Amino acid sequence: MSIQENAVPAVLSESEKKLKSTALVVYVLYLLSWIIGITGLIGVIIAHIKKSDAAGTAFESHFSNQIKIFWIGLLLAIVGALTTFFVIGWLILGIAAIWVLYRTIKGLLRAIDGKAYG
Repeated sequence: MSIQENAVPAVLSESEKKLKSTALVVYVLYLLSWIIGITGLIGVIIAHIKKSDAAGTAFESHFSNQIKIFWIGLLLAIVGALTTFFVIGWLILGIAAIWVLYRTIKGLLRAIDGKAYG
């Protein structure tokens, strides 16, 4: 990743401001999904819709990250739930929870600063 990708632009364009706001909303929806599960699904739908609008901006990486968080997190949750009869299932669920929280919080903080996820 180049220095320029991590640099915070002096002034965001109007479209970048909207993308930043949308990325922040999706991260908040993901955090809320720990309490209200459906918000995660709403968030991933928004991320899929907005990813093409963000092409070439720092926020494209955020929408890619959000999509990855949802689908990998869901897959790990399903595998973990199906294997809870074995100790490994609980381990998978724990690792999945930590991974999802880490990537969500890291993404939220980088989006607040206007930086790419990377």
